[in-house]
Amino acid sequence: MMTRAVTPQALGYIGIRTKALDDWASYGAGLLGLQRVDQSRSTLAFRMDDRKQRVVVHADGGEGIGFFGWEVADAKALDALAAHLDNSGIDVAHGSRALADERHVADLIALSDPVGNRLEFFHGAQTSTEPFRPGRCISGFRTGPLGLGHVVLNVDGPDTLERLMTFVARFLHVNPRHHSLAFIQTGKNAVHHVMMELFSFDDVGQGYDLALADEGRVAVTLGRHTSDFITSFYTWTPSAFMVEYGWGARTIYVERWQAYERKEGPSMWGHDRRWLSAADNTKARALRLANAADGYRRPVQVIEGNYQVMPGVCPWWDSLASRSGAQK
Repeated sequence: MMTRAVTPQALGYIGIRTKALDDWASYGAGLLGLQRVDQSRSTLAFRMDDRKQRVVVHADGGEGIGFFGWEVADAKALDALAAHLDNSGIDVAHGSRALADERHVADLIALSDPVGNRLEFFHGAQTSTEPFRPGRCISGFRTGPLGLGHVVLNVDGPDTLERLMTFVARFLHVNPRHHSLAFIQTGKNAVHHVMMELFSFDDVGQGYDLALADEGRVAVTLGRHTSDFITSFYTWTPSAFMVEYGWGARTIYVERWQAYERKEGPSMWGHDRRWLSAADNTKARALRLANAADGYRRPVQVIEGNYQVMPGVCPWWDSLASRSGAQK
């Protein structure tokens, strides 16, 4: 079993496959607000914070994500992880100096997971001396030790509406972000979505306006999840997967966290999935309405400086806090 010292700490970068590099140039900067930093005839790179790059797009004629970059603490942790994987019978390749330079990291190893996804583990990500300059006016992305965001993968499993409506999924964390990796049983193996979190709720709302103006761009309407409490919407990327664009995801206390099973479904409200039939969306909506009837609510998750306290009291919160105190 791996110790926490050698497990990944965050999702550091992703490499995207595409048939349309120009579409990614406008989508990445104009809608998501990423900063375009490099482009050649076949590649495009974006920043989203002080790192030299977080997203790399390759025009190789494909779709989905070509590689995932998972960050470890240092060279010692990378060596320990490589040894652990090798001892477990997993083929591990050491990245070349040229590849490390291309990824803007000190060193990396690579392997393929059981369904063929390329996983890269690295340390020593390079930062830029130039400030992050977003592609549109946004407050910035919540990254740092939490990493780029999270990724959710479709995995082979029962592909029935009943399974979908009960949201059979597994959520895994590697840092205080509620989850950096999740799997959903949908009957296929593919990337479902990547989540990017903004500092300002208004960034999300203004992005929603932009997405609504682009016919067919919105994949999932604005809503709030029951897992990480994030308020978000989803858009189709030019590479046939989605980006979840959100605000207000909760932070967990890793050492005290206890995994548990949720049966409330994926969302408190909203999040109509545009690819579902009207009948199927009605069934999904019925689950959310049942949550509402049961009084399923959660406090908004904010960070310091991201809120103003108003005068007055909140009877709902006071009653919730009172019940919680009585149970201690």
